[in-house]
Amino acid sequence: MHPHHEIAVLGAGGVGAFLAAALARAGEDVLVIAREPTAAAINRHGIEVDSARLGRFLTQPKTATRLEQPTDALIVATKAKDLSPALERIQAEPALVVPLLNGLDHLTIVRERFGPRAVAGSIRIEAYRTSPTTVKQTSLFLRVDLATENHRMRPALDAFAETLDRAGVPARVMASEAQAMWGKLVRLNALALMSSAYDLPLGPIRSTPELRDQLQACVEEGAAVANADGARVDPADTMGELDDAHDTLGSSMQRDIAAGMEPELDAIAGSVLRAAARHGLRCPTIERLAARVAERSGVPVPAAALG
Repeated sequence: MHPHHEIAVLGAGGVGAFLAAALARAGEDVLVIAREPTAAAINRHGIEVDSARLGRFLTQPKTATRLEQPTDALIVATKAKDLSPALERIQAEPALVVPLLNGLDHLTIVRERFGPRAVAGSIRIEAYRTSPTTVKQTSLFLRVDLATENHRMRPALDAFAETLDRAGVPARVMASEAQAMWGKLVRLNALALMSSAYDLPLGPIRSTPELRDQLQACVEEGAAVANADGARVDPADTMGELDDAHDTLGSSMQRDIAAGMEPELDAIAGSVLRAAARHGLRCPTIERLAARVAERSGVPVPAAALG
């Protein structure tokens, strides 16, 4: 028997609800921190998951509107724009903080609050809520990448990765924080921008030559920024991952726009463009597509801090 871990999950969207349910199903002690209506709904109905990978199951994690006791780990799975208000619900000091938001710039905010206990992390998943208490995971791919450059945090991070693995969520601990973040971001940024700019799933984007060229340019520009920022991302590998994905793959950004919600354009493309500006790089395709998505969705063009 493994000792169970106390894990709090902040944010009960697709990612947070999926991870809370998977961990609860594996017997971990899970506490979902959410706004009052969401917490009440989960208390009433539990979290129901319909997963291509883990099957269908119903779990009953505990809920609270605030975290008032220390926990072994806190998973932060809000949207970037909700991060600061959500962090006000955390009134205890978790031993390990694992942010799994899209983009890069949130890590600074989380580290201002938790210091080195906040590690770098990203999740590769296609999951979304179909109601406040039901989550659908529509494709098999699932992986969490974690990294810390603070050696004192490594044992806690290794233990957390093992906990995720036991819950059926493949996790790997990497040496490089830049790698854990950029490995996902280069692919996500290209897919999110293209699917949102043209309102198309991946299939036709890949198979239409002029759209494929733009997808490739997005990947190449993103990889150049990633590599300047300390990661090692080969555009051919990222294109290979996009070529292996299923035809109907879309993005949360595209779904948000279709639902009339604010897309995470600033968190995703903005993070890439701000990193490009830090390294003196231009990303003409990413800039053009970001402007097109901004226009389609009525949000501002990402602040890229370019002169």
